[in-house]
Amino acid sequence: MIDKIAWLHAVDGRVLSTRSRGKDVYYLPGGKREPGESDTETLVREIREELDVEITPASIAPAGVFEAEAHGHAAGTLVRMTCYTAEYTGTPAASSEIEEIAWLTYADRDRVSAVDKLIFDHLHETGRLG
Repeated sequence: MIDKIAWLHAVDGRVLSTRSRGKDVYYLPGGKREPGESDTETLVREIREELDVEITPASIAPAGVFEAEAHGHAAGTLVRMTCYTAEYTGTPAASSEIEEIAWLTYADRDRVSAVDKLIFDHLHETGRLG
């Protein structure tokens, strides 16, 4: 099981997604925790590294946990994505290993990883993703 923390940032029916260098699908921004890190510490660090913005820790709120087969890994490898919403300061920009950021809609569902497809379905069903 791959355990990841992700920032779920949906605005006006679109969700902020990232594509890492060498990858062919988009993911919600975030990543794996370092030893001893809390979910909050992981989220703040990963988003700073990937998007060059500062998450406001007091605004972090749970947004769901989703599991699916991990993209690009051996068959049977699962990823658990624990998602959070949060306010931030700065302007998101591709940084570190991120090659591209994009605001995706439900029509882009075929361009995201398996776990993100579940998240897109959830957002679409709850009216947050157009």
